[in-house]
Amino acid sequence: MLGKRVLASLALAAIGIPAIILGGVYYSVLIAFFLGTAAWEYGRIFSEVNCKIFEPLLIACVVLVVAARTFFPNLAAAALTVSVLVAMAWHLLEYENGCDQAGTDFAVTTAGIVYLGWIGAYLIDLRGLPNGLWWLLLVLPAVWLSDTAAYFVGRQFGRHPLSPRLSPKKTWEGYWAGVIAGTLGTLGLSLLWHLLGGPAVLWWKALALGAALSVLATLGDLGESMLKRQAGVKDSSNIIPGHGGVLDRIDSWLWGAALGYLLITWFLS
Repeated sequence: MLGKRVLASLALAAIGIPAIILGGVYYSVLIAFFLGTAAWEYGRIFSEVNCKIFEPLLIACVVLVVAARTFFPNLAAAALTVSVLVAMAWHLLEYENGCDQAGTDFAVTTAGIVYLGWIGAYLIDLRGLPNGLWWLLLVLPAVWLSDTAAYFVGRQFGRHPLSPRLSPKKTWEGYWAGVIAGTLGTLGLSLLWHLLGGPAVLWWKALALGAALSVLATLGDLGESMLKRQAGVKDSSNIIPGHGGVLDRIDSWLWGAALGYLLITWFLS
């Protein structure tokens, strides 16, 4: 299993790293594709609890919101508004055609549009900031370092469950190891990126950014676990060998990108 995870990670890196470096349309289209795939997986998860999510509509709305946030920011709020209204119209028809839980289905669809479309678009907004390449290479590695340290330390030394119902394998030992690794790693990367031409970040602000990301981004992982536990599925899909689905991989990224963007624009700039 570990071998499959490593090979899949290398393949994703071969696709993702050039996109991150190039930015622009290439990066935006790749992120939109990932978020659209995650929307399909989201619909698949809720189908296990008999929610009738019209997945083509959900995917289209997510991609529309992401595209508007990226290319037509003045129309972003309108795109989100129209998406929610169209979703309601669809589920009104579903109820009229005999679906008694259409109201619940509408709520689930709307949550998917907002979470994967609006929140997911921060992955693109972060890259679009001035010095966006450096900021992205500071924020996402903080999440990755935290996740990796939590996984390996928790696997070897974990004794106290962090969240027994949501994710029984996660432990407090692993969690705090992830917080330490993510915090110190962010400081180290901020110094390295500055030497290579990136923005200067005061050491205590780098530590604060790393700590905030490491402490909070795991909630994205636990949030997806909540959805999967309720639906009784292990992974969002099996399209990435050894990893599960796209949503399984970007669950913490969504929180990391949104929090990172807000902290950078409000606190570091």
